[in-house]
Amino acid sequence: MFYDLNIPITTTISNSGSKKGKGKQPQATSSPHFTAAPLSAIDAHLDLLIHLGYTVICFNQTVNKKIDPKIHVNVLNEMLDKLKPRPGILFLKRLSIILDEDSEKGFGLINANTSYFNSYDILSLVPTNQATFALACLTHTLPSPLTTHVISIPLTLPRFPFYLKHTLIRTAIKNGAVFEINYVGALGGESDSVLLEAGAAETNGGNAKRNWWAAARELVRVTKGKGLIVSGGVVAQTDMRAPRDVANLITLLGLSQDAAHAACTSVPKSLILRAQTRKTYRAVFSEPVLVIPEGYSAPTQLPPPAVSDTFTASAPIPSASSHEAVPGQKKRPLEDDAVESNHKQNTSATASAQINQSGDKKKKRKKNKD
Repeated sequence: MFYDLNIPITTTISNSGSKKGKGKQPQATSSPHFTAAPLSAIDAHLDLLIHLGYTVICFNQTVNKKIDPKIHVNVLNEMLDKLKPRPGILFLKRLSIILDEDSEKGFGLINANTSYFNSYDILSLVPTNQATFALACLTHTLPSPLTTHVISIPLTLPRFPFYLKHTLIRTAIKNGAVFEINYVGALGGESDSVLLEAGAAETNGGNAKRNWWAAARELVRVTKGKGLIVSGGVVAQTDMRAPRDVANLITLLGLSQDAAHAACTSVPKSLILRAQTRKTYRAVFSEPVLVIPEGYSAPTQLPPPAVSDTFTASAPIPSASSHEAVPGQKKRPLEDDAVESNHKQNTSATASAQINQSGDKKKKRKKNKD
């Protein structure tokens, strides 16, 4: 099974005309509508992906800055209901949040919004500075109902926005997070419009390819090839590649053939399994289910213990010389018993010798008097 966990879905965004909405992130309307033209384009996109060999496809909805559940709408639910059914193909929903300087104070991932984020299968973060990168690696990768299992690093920027510290990378991988590489940057293809508006992607094809190769090699070097997944992030159909071609492409970054193949197969599979733990108690893999066999009825009252009238067993009284263990006491070893018996014999012998010596003294005194 081959996975593509980043199929960008661009929705129509409308700005609010009130004065309070100035300078804020424009959000999707409360009633998103997919017309026939966008749906036909998405169906053609899916048909080509399935033809190339992908069986697990994840649609990605990208949001800039903070999420407000009162305004934000999960457009993926409506889109999946209108798509043609494709047996044997698994569709997933993903939410990506672009973090900037304003996102350090909070971007909506709080416990009060847990029920809202449960509608998404995967949560991911796109950090754009050092503070948000450290926040994503240390805080939001811990097991919780709002765990973000994917950290997508912008690789096409002219200058890397932060340093890839080994401690942050190791901590994120230890917590179960993965780092995403979108191969669309290596081809100089078209990127997601939301990433372009937020300044997390480069538009120039030649410069974008040069920046992608340098940043991706640095990411592979720091992670040592562990905790990496390869996704598409493709908007145009001309930039799509088959899974085997993608695996051969990322081997040029320094990955082995096994690691490159795992980045498209086994690592995304384990990621999806871990992402399901957001909806379970204390991040367990499955909820316990009590199975009761058919025809079983629980007794209302336990029966009294059976007591024999003819014979009553009594506990034997242990003797002092016996080596059997007495209930409630520790069993003494045989060597201690032997030492104790020898000590008693020595004390009795000395006592008898003292008595004999005192008797001889009394007899001598009587003879002297006579």
